[in-house]
Amino acid sequence: MKAYCFRVAAGRGTPIDLADALAAGPDMVWVHLPQIDDETKEWLRDRAQLDGYVVDALTATETRPRCEKIDQGAFLNLRGRSKEELDNSDLLASVRIWAQKGRVISVTRKPMIAVSTVKAEVAAGHVADPGDLITAFAAAITTDLDPDVADLGDQLDDCEEQLDASRVFELRRTVSKVRIAAIAYRRFLTPQRAALEKLAALPGDWLGDDDRLHIAAAADRAARMAEELESIRERSALMHETLSDLRAEQLDTRSLVISIAALVFLPLTFLTGLYGMNVANLPYAQEPWAFDAIAGACALIAAGVVIWFVRQHWFSK
Repeated sequence: MKAYCFRVAAGRGTPIDLADALAAGPDMVWVHLPQIDDETKEWLRDRAQLDGYVVDALTATETRPRCEKIDQGAFLNLRGRSKEELDNSDLLASVRIWAQKGRVISVTRKPMIAVSTVKAEVAAGHVADPGDLITAFAAAITTDLDPDVADLGDQLDDCEEQLDASRVFELRRTVSKVRIAAIAYRRFLTPQRAALEKLAALPGDWLGDDDRLHIAAAADRAARMAEELESIRERSALMHETLSDLRAEQLDTRSLVISIAALVFLPLTFLTGLYGMNVANLPYAQEPWAFDAIAGACALIAAGVVIWFVRQHWFSK
């Protein structure tokens, strides 16, 4: 089974084998399982000897950010960006964390960008206890998501600056993508803030005061991003309505032009159709000047209709 294991001692994190990860000792051990399969479930249940409820939580298919205190430890589920392209309805991958004094086990189903950052923090000796490790996860996730959320706002700003009836379809596609991403991110960031706030308030000596402060700061950052995403969602909805109005106005203008053209040619069609009938005794049909007279009459009628439209201000409506 593929796994990343570190033992934190003397201010640094040292990679160890999975077989040595369960050995008792005063040092903190972090085990990260980057995939969920039968072997992973068996290891969590039989080797790590975790409670069945904890194993189910760590290996669940559908997850939302949450935090639960279980005996002397805590289960935490967080969401962050993945290295793989995910479905539009679920843009964030999950990391499931079981933490207790001296031991942290994390599980991911999809490769998460934040895991690499946390591994570097552990290897550099910046993590000393489970609280530090969870803080590193929360900080890495929010730091990675922050530029993405800011980019959504920048894309919406660009759409507002380029607002033009001739680019309605292009802008609507961009606005729709931004809105979908904002909704998908906010769906997880709001409960993630609540989960971090709950974790910061949990009793237990495995969380230090500095850890609680850092976790609370990560919760505040998640709250700020959730508020920004809500603003982006509302702006996207307003932008979509504006683009729909522009499109409707464009269609109205084109319909007006077609209506004017039809009204101009309506009397001309009647006149030419009348003299195009294959019947006898049409007035002046045999006169040599009849064609010129009908053509002149058509021109005068068309000019008269156009002048009437101009005086009625149809072209400015």
